[in-house]
Order: sequence, then structure tokens, then C-alpha cells
Amino acid sequence: MNVASQSTVFGGRKEPHTVIIARGNEIRHFTIRPWLAAFCGSALAAMAIGYLLATSYLVLRDDLIGATTARQARMQQAYEDRISALRAQVDRITSRQLLDQQLMETKVGELMERQTQLSLRHGRLGPLLERAESDVGTQPAAGTGASAMPDKRAEVTDAQPQAYAVASVGASPGAGDARPFSLWSTRTDPLPSDTAADRADRLFVSINAALKAIESQQLTRIATLADNAYRNADAISQALEAAGLPVDGDFGKSDAGGPLIPLDSSMTFDSKVRELDEALDALDRLKTEARRLPLANPAPGRSVTSPFGVRTDPLLGTAALHSGMDFRAPTGMPVKVTGPGVVVKAGWNGGYGRMVEVDHGNGFATRYGHLSKIDVTVGDRLTAGDVIGKTGSSGRSTGPHLHYEIRHNGEAIDPLRFLRVGKKVARYL
Repeated sequence: MNVASQSTVFGGRKEPHTVIIARGNEIRHFTIRPWLAAFCGSALAAMAIGYLLATSYLVLRDDLIGATTARQARMQQAYEDRISALRAQVDRITSRQLLDQQLMETKVGELMERQTQLSLRHGRLGPLLERAESDVGTQPAAGTGASAMPDKRAEVTDAQPQAYAVASVGASPGAGDARPFSLWSTRTDPLPSDTAADRADRLFVSINAALKAIESQQLTRIATLADNAYRNADAISQALEAAGLPVDGDFGKSDAGGPLIPLDSSMTFDSKVRELDEALDALDRLKTEARRLPLANPAPGRSVTSPFGVRTDPLLGTAALHSGMDFRAPTGMPVKVTGPGVVVKAGWNGGYGRMVEVDHGNGFATRYGHLSKIDVTVGDRLTAGDVIGKTGSSGRSTGPHLHYEIRHNGEAIDPLRFLRVGKKVARYL
């Protein structure tokens, strides 16, 4: 009962297999456990599978080795192709870098050459513009566009620091940098897609444009100064000619024609500089001629009491020729010579009383009469504005005043012409 109930609860029990071997009278039996049978079966199956695999390997070995070799060859070829592509790309990049470097070196060489040219021009223009400042003055010529350049030497004095700024253009300008045209304005914000070569090209183009603008400003300023010099010379010449005074009229721009031969920038600059130099020479010659003439006022600020020409004689009351001009002046007022010259007379001279006569050259002479005191002697060399004596009423005179005469080759001429011319050309001298 108990065995039957246990079999019902735990299931049926398998009995182990028994192998019985009978040989004659000998009988042997073996009990084969289930796990031992399973182990032996597994071992046999493993041996069979190993045998099959070994046989398959021996049969398919050549194919496997060939496939592996082919795969390795394909991988090696792909690797070599990739290496070749990368090498070619490196060569292209290197070649482009070399070309960019050569191009940059060429552009830098051009900029340095232009910088040297601007420096040489600065050296040539410095003394010339200083001379132009003193000769031409600071008033720009009308209609020449000079108002765009308030300083005569702004484009020249700034040309050299701008040119030297090419080497350090990447630096930031100092605070308060207010140059009229600076290379700092050539710096532009790079675009995200720009390469270093693109940024360098843009920078070189901007710097080149700035240098061209500086050169253009230099040429414009030189031409403006030359026009001003010719204009001033024309004004002086016309004033002297209108007064009937001698003047060298062979100066200025000549009217001529001929074939048009274009000039390069260096020849243009040399031509403009030569033109300015010639204009300043012409102006200097006219100024020198005008300064030799007695054009100043011997008694500035004093009224004229008796002009040149026929008048009623103050002593006799008859018509008589007055050979000079009389200026109202108190006794003791300083009398200034009206032009450079040499004292040829200094003393008493009849009706002139105490008189000084100055020879100005080219046949011109001035006389200063009725002086109360003479401060010069014969042979003294004078410049315009030197004091020669004091006013008075010596000689044939009715009261203190200054008698002033201008004579050309011994003949008295109207001093008013000289005074008017002197007033016109004073701002040019």
C-alpha cells in the first residue's frame, strides 16, 4: 500500500537497464545507469561532430584560406587607396599653401615697394611743402577741392606711418587716433566661410586701395599748391602791370600742344613735383621783384593831406606841381622806409629841409622830406620797415607832416599807384 501510494505521488520510477552477457556457463550482467548512457551518447556524438568538422576543414581548407587571403588583399588595397587619396589631398593642400605663400610674398613685396616709394616721396615733399606753406600761404584755391584736405601736409606727414603700419596692420590703433585717412579703416570683419587666404586677399586689397588713395591725395594736393602758386603769381603780376610797374612776364604755364603720351604713377608724381617747383620758383621771382619796389606805406594809418599832381602852392597861392604826397603827422613820429635799398642822401636839401633819399634799384628811389631828425647815414643798407628818422616841419613847410616821393630814373611818379599795389599784393608777400 505504501509503495503504491508513493508511486502515485512521486511518479513511476524507471528501473536501470541491465545488460546480460552469457557465454557458456558464464553469465555476466551490467547495470547501465541513465546518466551513464547519456554521457556515453554525448561523447560519441561529440566525437562524430569533431570528426565531421575536421573532415570539412581538411576538405574546405584551401577555399577558406583563399577567401581569407582575398579579404585581406581587398582590405589592404582599400587601405592603400585611402592612403593615396590622403597623400594626394595633402599634396594639394601643400601646393595651395605654397601658391598662397608665393602670392602673399609677392603682394607683400609690392606693398613694401609702395611703402618705400611713399617714404621717398615724403622725403622729397617735406621741404617742398614747407616752402609752399611759406610762399603760397594757407588759403586754398577756390574750386580745387582743397576743402576735403584741411591740412596742407596731412596726406604727406601721415603717409609714412600709414605705410609702416602695413607690417603691423593687425594691431589695434591707439586711443584718440584721428588720422584723416588711415589703414585702420581697411580692417573688415571676416565672414564665417572665409579662409585665411581670403582674409589675407581682402586685407591686401584694402591696404592697396588705401595706398592708392594716399598717392591720389598727394598728387591732388601738389596740383592744388601749384595752382595756388600760379594764381598768386598771376595776382602779383596783374597788380604790378595795372600800376604800370615793370614785371617779368615770362613765367607760369605755357600754352602748348602735342601728342598725348600717358604717364605712369612715378612719372606723374615727378611731373607734378616739377610743376610745383616751377610754380614756386615763378612766385619767388615775382615776390622778389615786388619786394624790391617801394610798395609799403611810410606813415601807416595817417591821412593824406596833399596828393601828387598840380595843386595850389600853400605859400605862394599859385598853381604848382606837387611831386609827392603829404601825410598828416605830428612832430617826432617815426618814418619807415617803404622798401629795401641803400641810403644815397641824408641831410639838408633845400626846400625838402632834412631829407633822406633811398635807392631801391632798377631806377627807383624814394624821398622823405621835412624831417625833424635823421637816424641814418649815406651808405646804410635798409630793409622795408626800417626807421630812417622822425617827422617834422623843416624846409619849405607850413606845419609838421611827411613829404613822400617816388622817383623812377629821376622823374617823380604818383606814389598812390605804389600804395594801391602794395595793398593788393601784401597778402601774397
